[in-house]
Amino acid sequence: MHWADVLADKLAKENRKHVLATGITPSGPIHIGNMREILTTDAVYRSLTDKGVDADFIYVADDYDPLRKVYPYLPKSYEKYVGKPISEIPCPCGDHKSYADHYLTSFLDSLKEIGVKPLVYRASEMYKNGDYKESIQIALENVDKIREIIEKISKRKLPKGWIPFNIQCEKCGRLSTAKPILYEYPIIEYKCDCGYEGEVDIRKGNVGKLPWRVDWPARWKMLGVTFEPCGKDLATAGGARDTGAKIVEEIYNYPHPALLVYEFILLKGKGAMHSSKGTALSSEEMLKMTPPEVLRFLLMKNQPGKHIVFDSGLGLLSLVDEYDKEERAYFGKEEETKGMKDLKKTYELSQPYRIPKTIPYQLPYRHLVTIAQIGKNWDEVKKILLRTGQISKSLKKEDEEHLKQRTENVRYWLGHFAPDMVKFEVKKNMPNVKLTVEQKKFLSSLAVTLSSPAWEAENIHNAIHETSENEKIQMKTAFKTIYQILLGQENGPRAGYFLSNLDKDFVLNRFEEAIK
Repeated sequence: MHWADVLADKLAKENRKHVLATGITPSGPIHIGNMREILTTDAVYRSLTDKGVDADFIYVADDYDPLRKVYPYLPKSYEKYVGKPISEIPCPCGDHKSYADHYLTSFLDSLKEIGVKPLVYRASEMYKNGDYKESIQIALENVDKIREIIEKISKRKLPKGWIPFNIQCEKCGRLSTAKPILYEYPIIEYKCDCGYEGEVDIRKGNVGKLPWRVDWPARWKMLGVTFEPCGKDLATAGGARDTGAKIVEEIYNYPHPALLVYEFILLKGKGAMHSSKGTALSSEEMLKMTPPEVLRFLLMKNQPGKHIVFDSGLGLLSLVDEYDKEERAYFGKEEETKGMKDLKKTYELSQPYRIPKTIPYQLPYRHLVTIAQIGKNWDEVKKILLRTGQISKSLKKEDEEHLKQRTENVRYWLGHFAPDMVKFEVKKNMPNVKLTVEQKKFLSSLAVTLSSPAWEAENIHNAIHETSENEKIQMKTAFKTIYQILLGQENGPRAGYFLSNLDKDFVLNRFEEAIK
């Protein structure tokens, strides 16, 4: 049974409406590691609704959190905003309402593309609208109990005078520098490091927020959350998950949600992804180079508790190959192999919106890597595919859109992540290379051999090998010669397939030019 069905079955036994929640602070590019939390929740939500269980899927954007520091991707001028809510900080590019919106907008667009449609809550609006009013009052009435829970479970001492409320200074706007002096409902008197002294009324919105270890359990009660996954950092002994479970039960009188701990996604060669350290691959980037169904597949095929090492280089090609192989097995076009665990459910959960009734047209991703470097746009790529018989004029519209999208994914990958070894450019003019007599003789003979048979990859491949043997030239030198005169480099894609995608007259004319 697929892991999402196992989790859904446990929730379904409770015979109640479920609210599945997830939340991320949009303080920087929201990366593929964060996407694991979203897609894990989405998978359980889909499995629940498939079973007829009444459920909601919500996403809380923690956009009222303060900017903690000037991250590597920010200008030094942002130093003056440290400590202020990210929903109240200017957008880095100037095109969005706020700093938070700058990162949140692209992430929500990515969610649409990948087929995730949660109900979106913004913490800044929830605090502004007074949604937290009761939770704040309850927390401030139970300061000693909350302090005891946090100190006992986390094994850390809270500062003297600590209260479970971060006051937003009315003068400097920071959430991190105001210290409480006296609380008597509903007023908190405070003094800020900026020198300002004042008071806030907790019944009003946007005067401060609960600290994370209290905000999280308060939100569970407020939104009726029954399931929320979290990363292993929050689930460590004494972490926010442990204190949250105790606070929500003893302070807010609400059962803590079902627990699911997920492992991190590691970026090959860099380790765990951290936006704050500039070592993250954003969800937006990921979807520009990876078909959405393949990105979903990466997470659906792996148990949440298993860490994933994502290779944005050649490993991406292998990932797409693996997805295509499982798709063929799903539609009965290929034998299901031993490693294809929960094939049916994994494939269906990998689809962003709808499950295809027939297998989408498949063209090997590695072939597209070659063709996308020969054709400069989709129209040119399409002409090559038609000329070489890889697609027909009767290709269905949805299949063409499928191939077009994959071609765009390949182009982005080539421009940003592909290793140099797979990159090439077909030179319009003869490169400035000096060929030996042996090389010219090989080309002359190969040109004659290739002039008559059908211009197909296998024929070309066989012709190169036969000519190499007949002319007694090393195979390595034979291939190098072809790449030198067409690409201006000594290596390139598989020669037979590569040449078959070029115009035959263009290739033979280049041979002739090189022989002179």
